[in-house]
This record gives sequence, C-alpha cells and structure tokens, in this order.
Amino acid sequence: MSYAMSQALQVAVFARLSADAGLTDLVGTAIFDALPPGDVPELYVALGSEKARDASDADGTGAVHAFTISVVTDLAGFAAAKRAAAAACDALLAAPLVLARGRVLGFRFHKAEAARVGTGDTRRIDLIFRARLSDD
Repeated sequence: MSYAMSQALQVAVFARLSADAGLTDLVGTAIFDALPPGDVPELYVALGSEKARDASDADGTGAVHAFTISVVTDLAGFAAAKRAAAAACDALLAAPLVLARGRVLGFRFHKAEAARVGTGDTRRIDLIFRARLSDD
C-alpha cells in the first residue's frame, strides 16, 4: 500500500472545486481545506475525512481513497446545500483528476448523507467519493 498520493489527491480535489464556476457561483470562495478561525459563511464546502486501503497489485503500489466533501449551511432548509452539493459532484466528475504524483485509475461518487446538525438550523451534506490511485 502507498499513502504517498494522498496529498496529491487532496490538492487536485481542492483545485478542481475552487476553479469550478458552477460551485463558486453558489459559495464564492468559501471552499476550505481547514475552516478559518472565527465566523464561517452561511454556506460553505469543506474537505473532510479520508480513509485509504491497499490496492497494490503485481504492477505496483496503489490505494483506494474514500474521502468526504462536506457542504454546510445555516440557511433555512436543504435547498441551497443540495444545489452546492450537486455542483461539487458535477465539478469532481466532469473530467479525470490529474495528480502531481501517481495517477487516478478510477474515480466515482459513492454515497451522500444529508442531516441536521444539532437542534439549530445548520444542515450538512457529506458527499463520499472513492478514488483508486496507482503510484507509477
């Protein structure tokens, strides 16, 4: 197994989301790798957790990365969050990601979960993607 491509995947995902006009029309520059200190925007996208498992084979090392993109809002209802989540999906699935290290053998949307956070108006949609990477 190799976890060595994890940062390259993160950089490519963040760059794709940040450059996508459909998503930035909805959230502006509120796309974060780490939440900024203080107040956050009413609607934002954040890179979340990641799990990796071995996918090495006779041809070399590799891994399958399952990672989360979260869309969070304090706006009423799920409508704005769902529009932003759809735009994030469209952006990531529009074309193959190019990594600074390794290559993407497969990339797909795996699942999503939408839920209220706590007892307030905050809503969160977690989008989970899977990427199979080869370190060659």
